[in-house]
Amino acid sequence: MSPKSPRFRRAESMALLLAGVLCAASCASPARTSDGAAGTAGGGATGGSATGGSTGAAGTGGSGTATGGTGGTSGGVGGTSAGTAGHAGSTGAGGTGTTGTGGSGGSGSGGVSSGGRGGASGSGAAGNGSSGTGGTGAGGSSAPVVIPGAGHCAAPTGASATDAKAAYDKWKADLVVSDGAGGFLRVRRPNSSGAEVNSTVSEGIGYGMLLSVYANDQDTFDKLWQYEQQFPDNHGLMNWYINAAGTMALGTGAATDGDEDMAFALVMADKRWGGQGSLSKSYLDSAKTIIGLIWQYEVDQTRNFVLTSGDQSDGSVINISYFAPAFYRAFGRVTGKASDWDKVIATSYTVISATLNAQNGNAQNGLVPAWSTPAGVPMTPPNTSMPLYHQLDSCRTPFRLAEDYCWNATPQALTYLQKITGFYSGVGVANMVDGYDLNGTPHPQFVTTGGPRAASFVGPAGVGAMATGTTYVKLRDDAYASVATLTQLAGSTYYQESWTALSLQMMTGLLQDLGAP
Repeated sequence: MSPKSPRFRRAESMALLLAGVLCAASCASPARTSDGAAGTAGGGATGGSATGGSTGAAGTGGSGTATGGTGGTSGGVGGTSAGTAGHAGSTGAGGTGTTGTGGSGGSGSGGVSSGGRGGASGSGAAGNGSSGTGGTGAGGSSAPVVIPGAGHCAAPTGASATDAKAAYDKWKADLVVSDGAGGFLRVRRPNSSGAEVNSTVSEGIGYGMLLSVYANDQDTFDKLWQYEQQFPDNHGLMNWYINAAGTMALGTGAATDGDEDMAFALVMADKRWGGQGSLSKSYLDSAKTIIGLIWQYEVDQTRNFVLTSGDQSDGSVINISYFAPAFYRAFGRVTGKASDWDKVIATSYTVISATLNAQNGNAQNGLVPAWSTPAGVPMTPPNTSMPLYHQLDSCRTPFRLAEDYCWNATPQALTYLQKITGFYSGVGVANMVDGYDLNGTPHPQFVTTGGPRAASFVGPAGVGAMATGTTYVKLRDDAYASVATLTQLAGSTYYQESWTALSLQMMTGLLQDLGAP
């Protein structure tokens, strides 16, 4: 498109028509549980044991029984491992003796968690009989989630990859469909304001590819990318808005945020799976192709290498929430053109800094405008009435910069995150709305008093707080607990479920740069 018809935030804003995951919980098989064999008559055998699988609950303890002699001597042992989330092992049941001595109670061990809540303490069941002895149980231990990367970001208290898996499963069940996808898969928008019901945008395909690669869901990943390939614009990038039937583009031209998310997801797919899966060429070759197109058509090399909003627009008016410096480091790495992408990174931080100033009223709060000039002056794209406040695009900024701090310890990212995290900490998760004027005045769009929050605001706020050490622990933990309910869906179901899942993947260490040195 020409600059007269840029793509904008899609339907997630009341007035905006045009627009603009390591394995999930675990990619291993479900937990295996088994009961111990009962004791036989006469002497009573020891109850069997059970071991929890890698991701599920620990196994159920066995029970010993006897019909004529001594009861089983020991109950089963509770599962010793609860997998990623750590559930308690169940208690073994004591043996039952009709004429002999009751068996002793089993002992249940709490599951050990590799990343999340520890299992609860098991308790032994007392044996039935004249002298049965109650068993004992040991509480599970919990190894805290570690956020990978050089920035030493700290995961929320109680963070568990099972929460990320639950969010991914819900997102996929609610939004990923094959109808209108030409034999592949797409992400639908069932109720986005102003949009065709169940239509698809390139942004959604980008989110889906990120989520599915970190969920180790290769089939879904491949089919989303194959859907993307059906709708190229004149530069070979995906037209940003496709009708529900999959028969035409309702919005032509590419959207840079969707393109860069897809490109980075392809780089991660190469690291996770290698090869090409069910695609016609390798993940890495596909990534290099789209990265080359982004550089050629979505970086304004005449304006100090600023990222544009799409391949039909220049860099005179830009959308800061599209800036993803951590991705550009990966783009430079896989293409061998790090010096080029370093220029885009440097300009991204320069523009963000320029927009935070006394005149805009946001010098200390981090509330970047939706649209601005590279010099930091809030400005709508030509011939539009797009918003300038901090809205459903802008809210992504702390998430994208937290990636660069958590993974790469970039000082400029931390400087920004300290500002916006301080602002959100003062507001509190329970009071957070889905829009703010640049001076911090609430400007809600879909959030109402007493209603659900918007995960697209709450989740990125929590992700940003992970970078600030112990300063904003309450914000970090409250944001995680809020988003983990999977109910903070004010506004567009598509947008809010996507940001629920992305935020939980990031806050549980699943979303990471798999190719980082």
